[in-house]
Amino acid sequence: MRRLIPPLAALLLLTAGCAPPRTGTLGPAPAGPSPTTGAAAAPTGAPAPTPPAPGAPTTAATTGTPTTAAPTGPDGTLTVQLWFARAGKLVPTRRTLPATVATSRLALTELAAGPSPAERAAGLTTLVPAGTEVTRIAGGVATLVPPADLDAGGTATARLRRAQVVWTLTQFPTVQRVAFAPTDTASGRDDYADLLPPIVVTAPAIGDRLASPVTVAGTADVYEATVSVRVLDAAGREIGTAFTTASCGSGCRGTYRLNVRYRHAAAGRGTVEVYEVSARDGSRINLVRVPVDLAAAR
Repeated sequence: MRRLIPPLAALLLLTAGCAPPRTGTLGPAPAGPSPTTGAAAAPTGAPAPTPPAPGAPTTAATTGTPTTAAPTGPDGTLTVQLWFARAGKLVPTRRTLPATVATSRLALTELAAGPSPAERAAGLTTLVPAGTEVTRIAGGVATLVPPADLDAGGTATARLRRAQVVWTLTQFPTVQRVAFAPTDTASGRDDYADLLPPIVVTAPAIGDRLASPVTVAGTADVYEATVSVRVLDAAGREIGTAFTTASCGSGCRGTYRLNVRYRHAAAGRGTVEVYEVSARDGSRINLVRVPVDLAAAR
């Protein structure tokens, strides 16, 4: 006699999805939450729009300066994520600035201003010209009247430039898509997902001041979802290493987060490397280097 599977059990089997992430060590064991200092904590993976708090405005006025419902810190500052470009791909970093109600304007101004000297030394650049402004936010769509040269430089360059704007503005809960006037066609993050590198690192950011253990987070689409991390001191010596698995991988992008403890380091410059181990020869591939400042550790 055939055994029937109860409907609830069948539903659970169909919705199980990817296996839960695993973590492990390749050296010193990771520990609890990272006491990161000198920078606000970054969101895990690519930040997705979230509903505003009860009573917060869900759309901005259609005239005047568009606003978004972005939270501010207790010290009156606002941390925004900026998406710059490197080697034809999108790369996130962040800024902590005095809070303002015109968060979309703040983000686009910082995006046009370009990377810091440390970010520029790490290869980051911006393609977004000054003068790119949001004219209205309504129904989850931010509408821009871009400068005349927004589409200059060829199709690939123009698309990467637009992707910078879309990925930066859609971090805010009131913006899910962006329309570039005069067209009414709005695009979202999924329209530019192919411009993400295999490994995206959202934490730490370039120039962050870190203490052990270091929290490393982001998204990845890598073989068997396995993401490896190591911490290097100023001399390039490996002082900490660990690995984890993203929530999805090998053909789909998932989020990852892990803590990496390091030892035997003097205070000073360091590097966090996030990479995939090649299944073919064991080499480090899709490597992302994040220059940081490390606190001393025994």
